[in-house]
Amino acid sequence: MYFPVLIDKADGDVIRLSNTLRSNTNPAVQTGNGTTRTVPPDRSRRVSVTNLTSFDTYASARAGFRWPTPDRYNIATVACDVWAGSAPERTALVFADARGAPSPVSYKELARAVNRMANAFVHLGVGRGDRVAIQLGQRIETVAAHLAAYKLGAIAVPMAMLFGTEALGYRLTASGARLLVTTEEGAAKAPPTQAVVATVDGPSGEADLAALMARASDRCDPAATGPDDPALIIFTSGTTGPPKGAVHGHRVLLGHMPGVQMYQDLLPRPGDCFWTPADWAWAGGLLNVLLPSLAMGVPVVAQRAARFDPQESLDWAASAGVRNAFIPPTALRMMRDTRPGLTLRSAGSAGEPLGAETFLWAREHLGVTINEAYGQTECNLVLASCAGWGVAAPGVIGRPVPGHTVAIVDEDGIPLPDGVQGTIAVAAPDPVMFLGYWNDEEATAAKFRGEWLMTGDQGIAGPDGVTFVGRDDDLINSAGYRIGPGEIEDCLAGHPDVELSAVVGRPDALRGEIVVAFVKLRPGAARDAAQEKALKAFVRGRLSAHFYPREIMFVDDIPLTTSGKVIRRAFRSELAGTA
Repeated sequence: MYFPVLIDKADGDVIRLSNTLRSNTNPAVQTGNGTTRTVPPDRSRRVSVTNLTSFDTYASARAGFRWPTPDRYNIATVACDVWAGSAPERTALVFADARGAPSPVSYKELARAVNRMANAFVHLGVGRGDRVAIQLGQRIETVAAHLAAYKLGAIAVPMAMLFGTEALGYRLTASGARLLVTTEEGAAKAPPTQAVVATVDGPSGEADLAALMARASDRCDPAATGPDDPALIIFTSGTTGPPKGAVHGHRVLLGHMPGVQMYQDLLPRPGDCFWTPADWAWAGGLLNVLLPSLAMGVPVVAQRAARFDPQESLDWAASAGVRNAFIPPTALRMMRDTRPGLTLRSAGSAGEPLGAETFLWAREHLGVTINEAYGQTECNLVLASCAGWGVAAPGVIGRPVPGHTVAIVDEDGIPLPDGVQGTIAVAAPDPVMFLGYWNDEEATAAKFRGEWLMTGDQGIAGPDGVTFVGRDDDLINSAGYRIGPGEIEDCLAGHPDVELSAVVGRPDALRGEIVVAFVKLRPGAARDAAQEKALKAFVRGRLSAHFYPREIMFVDDIPLTTSGKVIRRAFRSELAGTA
């Protein structure tokens, strides 16, 4: 198994790919001394990346892993066409049929759907470099639309089905999308835009994509793309400001392979079958599960229902033979009252801190150690845990995945020693690192300190790995303590009356800020002063006196991003409005 990427270390220099969004195979790079030069392809120095399953220990994998450097790479070829040619009847995807039973789709069937979709796109005027917005749930047309865009050398722009008119319009305009692929429901929400609206389930849009595909050829040659050619724009979740479009090259799939193998206990193994309730429009669903699984020949089970129901989802996963799962922390916390029913070989979680409470609960409830992983839209899956290697611990988000260099640094990008809190940073070059923000060179440059990409997340390195503290914007400064809200939210989740919570800081003349918890209780739980007192004591007893929330407010709902993260800024705004 080979996972190539167009970056390397040359002549002792740490090099960084240019942020210009152009097609090339000899990219301009910036060296450590600030000069710019061009690195030509050096075929004599290519090495084959080693499959992580060939390593017995984490240490040996870190020492022995290498990235190769191909001249050409296309996500659609690797994730579909290679398997369609070598093992056409192999199962690629599993969906629910009309009766709700598992129904497999082979690589041969998927390849035909991709080619028909690509030819339909061409009919609608899509060409190389054009942006194709995809607003669909977990269905075969979603996979076909993504792979068709990559195959044509176009750029896929994932959109969540939960987006309303304003959110959808912002991303369509910002990306300059030529085409929006959606459902009739999505078309009804689409604002006036330059994009052609094509529907997959009816003629309500400007184009009936299903009808076009029925008439289209099932043959299509892939564009000659390089690993650094842009393939994907994923907009940030907007938790800390307006969403920005992070542009990734075709190499982003390559860069995710070792991380997916690591956090899924050395995927693939015979019988593996992968599922996630996470939206395929999110980096976690698309890049932590869907595309790498297809590339490795591991069947992907689609979520049966559009709306996540913990028990129904687990029952469906069990009936479909799921052995590997990626479950975001919020979804895991919602599973506390379920009967699992499925036998997992591996399970992972990411997107926000899992926390020790949920980690230990999931180990007992699901019968498997949850491997935490870490990354962000701009540079995903660079830290991971792996129970199979003995690299997993409560409250730790992982260790550097083989092939990636991660450190805790200060504001100037200087690495800090273990035990000292700082910013989690990733060294460039790196195959999962974005090419830049779409049409925003200033924001792209601000993301770096020298060779380090600054994630904006605070962490502490230790012998077991990195402990996540919180986003810079989310940290609460109270009486000299810097408090991360995630640990308090996880602690509250351990209380039997709490369903979800959001923790933020309120300005305070004495302490600078005080901890305030917005709590959504389970049905039937008392919302009174006694409950408030009990929750404060619960946190104080389990964490510490300076962590417990000085104020608790009971709410009916906790807003989440499309990736399942708590939108804390909504509560900060509420507090600001009442100050």
